[in-house]
Amino acid sequence: MGAIIKKELKNYFLSPIGYVFIGLFLIMFSIFFYIDVFKYQSTNFEYIYYSGATILTFIVPILTMRTIAEERKNGTEQLLLTSPISISKLIIGKFIAATLIVIITEICTFMYFAILSYFGKPHIKAALVTMLGFTLLGMSYISFGILASSITENQIVAGIITVGFLILTWFLPQFSSVFTNFSLINIFAKFPRGQIDIADTVTFITFTIMCLTLTITFMQRRKLVK
Repeated sequence: MGAIIKKELKNYFLSPIGYVFIGLFLIMFSIFFYIDVFKYQSTNFEYIYYSGATILTFIVPILTMRTIAEERKNGTEQLLLTSPISISKLIIGKFIAATLIVIITEICTFMYFAILSYFGKPHIKAALVTMLGFTLLGMSYISFGILASSITENQIVAGIITVGFLILTWFLPQFSSVFTNFSLINIFAKFPRGQIDIADTVTFITFTIMCLTLTITFMQRRKLVK
């Protein structure tokens, strides 16, 4: 699996994909940072990450839409399906690589925390808890993005499916309170309070495992058909 992770990371950084993702996130994060700090005089680093979660919704397909769809389009999917490496390790390796890109992006945002420390006293505990929640949110988004990529050979379609589904989860609570626990971004909104909710953490992890399991199952069935 280590070889797969290394290969995927190389693909992200030997192409514009990784840099575009990190660059777009930091540009948008900088805008929200400026608005919060200089316009509203806020030094709450954790609440800027709520805006960051919104950004993630729209740019996570940059990391995921090519993961499997590109292999199918280029005709290399057959090589993956017949590879001695198990499909489970292949999918999990791709997932971990994409998640590492999100974590690297988060690390880059520490420069904003340093700036806030100059103007005030941001809460490091709340910031770290928020970043943990953001990582869990990113894992959930990535897992669904990979699932979407596995059902089509068109990267754009995979991206649209991913963004469409993630936006849909925003509005689910408006239809019924029953769907409150299915809105990933609403669940993440609890983390900036500085408290780790076990139930919310389990929800993120369960959703991630479910999407990865569906992807692996789908790919295994394609292997049997092939």
